[in-house]
Amino acid sequence: MPSVDLNADLGESFGRWTLGDDAALIGLISSANIACGFHAGDPPTLRRSCERAAAHSVAIGAQVSYRDLAGFGRRFIDVTPDDLRDDVLYQLGALQAFAQAAGTRVSYLKPHGAMYHAVITHREQAAAVIAAVVDHDRSLAVLGLPGSALLTAATAAGLRAVPEAFADRRYTANGGLLPRSQAGSVLTDPDRIADQVHRMITGQGVIADDGTVVPIEAESICVHGDTPGAVGIARAVRARIEAAGMTVRRFVDPESVDPVPRVDPESSTESSSS
Repeated sequence: MPSVDLNADLGESFGRWTLGDDAALIGLISSANIACGFHAGDPPTLRRSCERAAAHSVAIGAQVSYRDLAGFGRRFIDVTPDDLRDDVLYQLGALQAFAQAAGTRVSYLKPHGAMYHAVITHREQAAAVIAAVVDHDRSLAVLGLPGSALLTAATAAGLRAVPEAFADRRYTANGGLLPRSQAGSVLTDPDRIADQVHRMITGQGVIADDGTVVPIEAESICVHGDTPGAVGIARAVRARIEAAGMTVRRFVDPESVDPVPRVDPESSTESSSS
């Protein structure tokens, strides 16, 4: 049976500030992009996030960012390539420590926010991110936008490059994401989002902001954990994937685990502090 990976951002709370319902979302996805402390996430949150992922056989990805807690990692920082390499390496090491403590490992890397958008075209920063992966663990996959400088650099370095699509974001005619500064860039209606995902997984492409149809090929589909109603969105997306005759299965070591079962309590019984 054909399958697709469903990823989401987790572990983005910090101290007494809570973002998202990680306890409910973890039961609906197959890969978790866990914040590493630079844009969000404190040590207890990283630990809980890794433990939850391990308990649900969900793959762990390091969601690395610029050093920008105040801006939630959504501000571009023109850091030197060497400094960026070391910042990314630092984040990988931190998350791997908590993953190892939970009996699992970090399996892939995905940039967050402004860094994600920068490494679509910024070759020097893309190369710096890939250099950190190579220094840390060549077995890690790299998740990013199709055709980006990041995935090009990953392939050139002999790493596995995994293209992804976004369930809850609007696209431009060139296949990029409509900037968050523009109205309507983030989709919040579960039915509309599920319709967009259906188009993606059935090869119909997505309807861009100018009305044109943009082809989309992706091994993983992202639902943002901080989008309003993220759990309901993930539930609707997963239902549409399954209705299309596909399973939700992580892209990392897919043959080593069964398709990720749905664990979908209507209300979380765990603490919402993560």
